[in-house]
Amino acid sequence: MSTRVTLKFMRDCLHRKLKPSGALRVGAPRHYSTPPPPSSSSSSSSSAAPRVPQSSKKGRFFTAATIGLVIAGGAYASTVDEATFCGWLFSATKLVNPLFALLDPEVAHQLAVSAAARGWVPKEKRPDPSILGLEVWGRRFSNPIGLAAGFDKNAEAVEGLLGLGFGFVEAGSVTPIPQEGNPKPRIFRLRQEGAIINRYGFNSEGIVVVAKRLGAQHGKRKLDETSSTSSASNEEVKHGGKAGPGILGVNLGKNKTSEDAAADYVQGVHTLSQYADYLVINVSSPNTPGLRQLQGRKQLKDIVKKVQAARDEMQWGDEGPPPLLVKIAPDLSKQDLEDIAAVALALRVDGLIISNTTISRPDPVSKNPVAEEAGGLSGKPLFSLSTNILKEMYVLTKVCKLVLLLLCSFYHASEELSVVLAFSICWGKVIGRSGQGKIPLIGCGGVSSGEDAYKKIRAGATLVQLYTAFAYGGPALIPEMKAELARCLERDGFKNVYEAVGADFR
Repeated sequence: MSTRVTLKFMRDCLHRKLKPSGALRVGAPRHYSTPPPPSSSSSSSSSAAPRVPQSSKKGRFFTAATIGLVIAGGAYASTVDEATFCGWLFSATKLVNPLFALLDPEVAHQLAVSAAARGWVPKEKRPDPSILGLEVWGRRFSNPIGLAAGFDKNAEAVEGLLGLGFGFVEAGSVTPIPQEGNPKPRIFRLRQEGAIINRYGFNSEGIVVVAKRLGAQHGKRKLDETSSTSSASNEEVKHGGKAGPGILGVNLGKNKTSEDAAADYVQGVHTLSQYADYLVINVSSPNTPGLRQLQGRKQLKDIVKKVQAARDEMQWGDEGPPPLLVKIAPDLSKQDLEDIAAVALALRVDGLIISNTTISRPDPVSKNPVAEEAGGLSGKPLFSLSTNILKEMYVLTKVCKLVLLLLCSFYHASEELSVVLAFSICWGKVIGRSGQGKIPLIGCGGVSSGEDAYKKIRAGATLVQLYTAFAYGGPALIPEMKAELARCLERDGFKNVYEAVGADFR
């Protein structure tokens, strides 16, 4: 408005043929000379200041009004409580997030990561509902909802993503040597189905770059803890880990051209484990040739044993080494699941993530032309498939502690997985209607609401992850999911998340 007023004033001046004078009079606009006084005017009229054009007055009025509104808005916002203002910020992202849909999927992904890395996303200031808090692997989670690997592949935005209110964030997959991944285009939206097909192929900047980023963040975290020690209460329960106010997982991958997968995972452990609250062996991505074959009984046993040995030979403080998890695919036969369960029980794997993307194309995706693209499918159509696999694995890993110890001892003595498997399956069926699984499971695949997260927990998951729903829904989805999950637990009479784990089997 002020620009238009200024242009109009310039036109008025030109029409009046204002002529320059020796000096500017008091009160005259600085960019224009004052017009000569009338020839027969008195001394009083000749000394009077020129009349300010009406248009200039309007411009000043609107400028003053704008400044006043900004000041008033800021003053009002300062009187609003922190929780309400935080809610406004998260709701505001609903206006921005649809703009990302207009961009190329990979460009939108990169912009979202950059925004989180630069702190251009809202920060959750409101405490999570107490019913959602839990402890897993000796780590305190403020809530069980996490961001799956694949979003922040190079650990660029860990702090910003944790600040959104996730209970945990998993960075990666990280490969030992930098690699570009598969040729573009390699990500495709199926918006109506709430799904995505991707064939990134472990595009990674490599463990050295990621280690530098995580090392810098870890140092900052330690400095903040040291400075706040004097003011913090000793009895205060802190939720979080090595990366900040939440738990950080690091997902390890192998290079496409590597012939020794175990060596790649071991290298990742040596370089990144000191910065991680838990580690993940990714043997289930469909976009790296031959990777899913590592889920076989012999191959998986060999990798897990070598990675565990590499982790355990390192020096650790009182908190001990980070837990080691394995991420599996949803496209597995019953025999494959039984083999994985037996290896996990016998080698005391700390947890399983169920599941990665699928190479299948369930309805309604199968009717979409984009379904012909190669790659892994994620999103809502994956929910039923991944949840069924979760239920199967929950039963297979549901053995009592005494039996587990006997099985592990027998396994190390005989190396006969079939016998261990038989015992584990039998005991899983015998006690399958009581108690929790002895291996924490993370339910992943198709989660897009608090109700979905609740169904995963009832199916046997202790923690839950999402990715595609976050890509579509943006930051505003996170507080909505947590509130809905809390309502689901309270509705069915559960006092905490633990009580709901595996409830479908009781």
